[in-house]
Amino acid sequence: MSDQFDLNNPDYYINRELSLLQFNQRVLEQAFDDSIPLLERLNFLLIFSRNIDEFFELRIAGLKMQLKLDQAQPGPDGLLPQETLKILSSLCHEAEEKKYNLFNKVLLPALEKEQIHILRREQWNEKQSSWIKRYFKIQLAPVLTPIGLDLAHPFPRLTNKSLNFIVSLEGKDAFGRQSGLAILPAPRSLPRIIALPKTISPDKHSFIFLSSIIHEHAGSLFPGMTPQGCYQFRITRNADFSLNEGEVENLLDALKGELFSRQFGEAVRIEIADNCPRKIIDFLLQEFDLAEEDLYKVNGPVNLARMDSLVNLDMPNLKYPNFVPNVAKELLESENYFDAIGRQDLLLHHPYESFMPVVDLIAQAAQDPKVVAIKITLYRTGTNSIIVKHLIEAARNGKEVTAVVELKARFDEESNIHLADRLQEAGVLVVYGIVGHKTHAKMILIVRKEGNRLNRYVHLGTGNYHEGNARLYTDYSLLSCDEELCEDVHKLFQELTGMGRVLKMKKMFHAPFTLHNYIIKCIENEAENARTGKKAEIMLKMNALTEVNIIKALYVASQSGVIINLVVRSICCLKPGIKGLSENIHVYTTVDRFLEHSRVYYFYNNKEPLLFCSSADSMGRNMHSRVEAFFPISDAKLAERVKNESFTTYFSHSKRLWTLLPDGSYEKLPDKTENPQSPQQILLAKLATVSQQENSELPKQS
Repeated sequence: MSDQFDLNNPDYYINRELSLLQFNQRVLEQAFDDSIPLLERLNFLLIFSRNIDEFFELRIAGLKMQLKLDQAQPGPDGLLPQETLKILSSLCHEAEEKKYNLFNKVLLPALEKEQIHILRREQWNEKQSSWIKRYFKIQLAPVLTPIGLDLAHPFPRLTNKSLNFIVSLEGKDAFGRQSGLAILPAPRSLPRIIALPKTISPDKHSFIFLSSIIHEHAGSLFPGMTPQGCYQFRITRNADFSLNEGEVENLLDALKGELFSRQFGEAVRIEIADNCPRKIIDFLLQEFDLAEEDLYKVNGPVNLARMDSLVNLDMPNLKYPNFVPNVAKELLESENYFDAIGRQDLLLHHPYESFMPVVDLIAQAAQDPKVVAIKITLYRTGTNSIIVKHLIEAARNGKEVTAVVELKARFDEESNIHLADRLQEAGVLVVYGIVGHKTHAKMILIVRKEGNRLNRYVHLGTGNYHEGNARLYTDYSLLSCDEELCEDVHKLFQELTGMGRVLKMKKMFHAPFTLHNYIIKCIENEAENARTGKKAEIMLKMNALTEVNIIKALYVASQSGVIINLVVRSICCLKPGIKGLSENIHVYTTVDRFLEHSRVYYFYNNKEPLLFCSSADSMGRNMHSRVEAFFPISDAKLAERVKNESFTTYFSHSKRLWTLLPDGSYEKLPDKTENPQSPQQILLAKLATVSQQENSELPKQS
């Protein structure tokens, strides 16, 4: 049992940052997979690039900050920040080299075969060169601001992840200055890739990089001087910030000030053209106070993440097959969604099933004269949100509308500030949640007067109220009018908007109060059942597993004989398969067309299964510093459906699946059949309508 093992032994835990980097490496692997449509492979490369940017902005920056503040503490895995940084630097350099080799040697030639050409400067013909020169003169030169470096013009303050050029010059300018170096920032408003007109390019699609145009014509910005070289570079900065919420009078105003400073945090990485002279590299490293391990030489554009125009080309043969998300027949057959929900709980699995019923439910509530109140939590909504428009309409129609807006949703802070302003102007009561805790729960509560009664309807989800993400992320939605569940949601809104003691709930559990202890209790219950000879089983599906006490409880349950199967998309700090400790634990993960985002918790519970969906991952922040909802799927048929979709389907199909090994590495599972399908392909074919023309190709695609 557990007394044979010291559960605090660092050997039993995987470093959080290393695990996250491994997830991103699996994303990169998709770009190498030639069974995936070409433009989708390119998209995976872009996703990897964006993810790595964020990895440096937050995770690498956080480790560096610990060292700077002399707060270096080992995690459960025992690695100190400086040790972790050394390992990460090596792995990140390898990954970046792999990325550019793939881009230059594999994807670009493959794109050319499909008549998608990105023309280098040496490939431009006379007509193209003439058009590009004119484009530079008219579209670029007026917005470019070259900055010569001298005592009066010190090194400029460059924003996070902006494209810049350092130009070495010979000669004197109009004022007799001879500094030898200039900085040329490229405004963010400029596209990073430009399509050539069909009149000057015989190919189907021809593009040029913005960096190529600037390289070619940068000299014209320095009349009378001779450019000796022009080299692109990009600085990644610490983009995290923390507010002492107890010391600010107005959270919204404080955030507005912090958002500006995010663009100018301390530098953590420099990417620079690999042909840049060493002397200039050393100058830049010194300027940004960076070490050699922070230097990344690149053979290509330093900002691959901004190549979306290629991914968005209208070339269906190079993309995933189209599909139409299904709509539950109970909703299609009902003129009024409230009637359908009143008859039975409804479960939607996005994106295979449409998210629009959730949007339409709010639209109906906004128009329905019987609806008196709407309450909603908003964490991420996206720009031009239809849901927000319906909430504004509801307020203008005299409904009592309350929105709990999370201002501190990372990288969505600015858009949520604008969102809060819009809602308040329309008469919506806007609440910013709880000081010190992010509101991460996904809930809607609608109050409707029906006869002499006020009846309530709820939506509970694992994902955000973001119509765009609902087409790309896998999530569950529960629509219900169960009185106890509605009362629980009502109480949770009371906690968010009012003040008072923790309210006792009947069906739900919630962080930061009851959720963590309940999950531990469920795990311990399975362990006790196993020790008494009863069947015991745990299945969990989540984005990340890092919370040490939950991991320890799973280790003890495994030792007791509980069969544990986990589907963890990204970070997993637990080590499965260690003899005597975790040999009954199996961890699976997948990277596929959609981002796995749903959280599902299943416990066998001595033949009376418990199945919950949640907004919460098993992470310390979710358990202790966020407001999270953990709600049961009470209908037996719906619970069995979630179990099959979230677990059975994954464990019976191996395509695009990896398993976590005891040493912390991942191994891709071999295909089980001659014509293998991934779990997402199975669910897509089962729950959505794939276009008939492309349906036969589905098994070949991701």
